[in-house]
Amino acid sequence: MMEKFQNIFRIPELKRRILYTLGILVIYRIGGHVPLPGVNGQALVEFFEQARAGGGLLALYDLFAGGAFRRATVFALGIMPYISASIILQLLGAVFPYFQKLQKEGEEGRKKINQYTRYGTVLISALQAYGVAVFLESLGQTPSGLVVVPNPGLGFRVLTMLTLATGTVFIMWLGEQITERGIGNGISLIIFVGIVARFPNAVIDEVQQLQAGNRAILMEVFLWALMIAVTGFVVLLTQGTRKIPVQYAKRVVGRKIYGGQSTHIPLRVNMAGVMAIIFAQSIMFVPQTIATFFPNSEFVQSINLYFGFESVVYWIIYAVLIVFFMYFYTAIAFNPVDVADNMKKYGGFIPGVRPGKRTAEFIDSILTRITLPGAIAIAVVAILPYFLTRFTNISYTFADFFGGTSLLIMVGVALDTLQQIEAHLLMRHYDGLLKSGRIRGRRRFA
Repeated sequence: MMEKFQNIFRIPELKRRILYTLGILVIYRIGGHVPLPGVNGQALVEFFEQARAGGGLLALYDLFAGGAFRRATVFALGIMPYISASIILQLLGAVFPYFQKLQKEGEEGRKKINQYTRYGTVLISALQAYGVAVFLESLGQTPSGLVVVPNPGLGFRVLTMLTLATGTVFIMWLGEQITERGIGNGISLIIFVGIVARFPNAVIDEVQQLQAGNRAILMEVFLWALMIAVTGFVVLLTQGTRKIPVQYAKRVVGRKIYGGQSTHIPLRVNMAGVMAIIFAQSIMFVPQTIATFFPNSEFVQSINLYFGFESVVYWIIYAVLIVFFMYFYTAIAFNPVDVADNMKKYGGFIPGVRPGKRTAEFIDSILTRITLPGAIAIAVVAILPYFLTRFTNISYTFADFFGGTSLLIMVGVALDTLQQIEAHLLMRHYDGLLKSGRIRGRRRFA
């Protein structure tokens, strides 16, 4: 195995790409510790510790920002505005013919979509930055007497909007540089690094719990064994595919015979990747967001209790939404009609199935059947941290690595990056990282 890793650095281009990627990620982590002007960082940390934001309304943003949101740094918004803009463009592509046309125009269409995504990122980040400024001003004073924003007002809001929007655009540029000149998908790796950066603190917290006698050694061993098992299960779930055999008819062109080979269509069990969880989590945050506008209403606050992390109702609705969005995003990402038309155009057919409409219906029926168990499995993995925090004394920070968005993103991005490294090795006639020489990634975020 060590020889296989040494082979990575024997390829000059691959070595250069990996070092370039590591350098960009170091820059990103440094920027995640540059404080936002006009904010008392100590007061903000105290507020978030008191509010336990690690499992609350802002958890998703803090997750994608690698903890920068909680510290109110120049990268506080992280890459989430870019992801939101990408999701909006994908949804528009399923509704408006203009965007559908762009998606089918190849490289030129992709460039236009990327340009629209950048414009959307700037707009969304500016709006969210204004909301962050208002949110920071509303925090007021902490119990210890510290003021989060000493000098609130229009000047602070404008400065916060410029700083955070610029930080998000800079992160987007860093991600694009990794994609073009580095290894792996840049946006996904930035999210990956932000999540992994939280892991050492979670481990230190577990060690302190063990030293303080708050947790038995057997329980700690069980938790780590469970983490390994769940990670292995997520890897299998991400790699799982259903292969539909496809046969291409022979064609005689002049004196040559073309076609006649057999291949397959790989349908992923988890076609939507982590997007279903992101969609569902965003929807589940809506009731909590509305409740913040009515702090004095007993009725609204009583309804909001059902959408807290401690409520069983939250778990049930969250799981149902994940299953729904798995089907929804799969329908957007994979169109059986287009696949059937392309097969028919090039003389391909599924044995025993008529080309055209019948082929599309056949593929759609299989995709529907394999998506259900995949969606249920994703839902179970997503709500596992909440079960652990409810029935054990494990912290949410550590439990979040047992499932949910964190684990799914880490596994997916790691497989994607290994897949690209594997391709470079095999292309230059080196042995791959695995004996099979095949590592399958998952759909990228952007």
